[in-house]
Amino acid sequence: MNELIQRVIERTGLPEDKAAAAVQTVIGFLKEKLPGPVASQLDGVAGGTGAGMTDKIGGVGSSLGGMFGGKDKG
Repeated sequence: MNELIQRVIERTGLPEDKAAAAVQTVIGFLKEKLPGPVASQLDGVAGGTGAGMTDKIGGVGSSLGGMFGGKDKG
């Protein structure tokens, strides 16, 4: 989660406490709106750090397929 917070800080200039609150808000929102099996994966992603977290996020995004209007890479 630290990597995600740092990216928010870099891109928005928010202080760390505000960036952390924003990240927690987004993760909470996604957990409420996504199907249970996908939402449960967010806990693992949010707990990850470093490059491994980026890999996990990519995996979750890929598993969503066209759910948010994206195209399948098939």
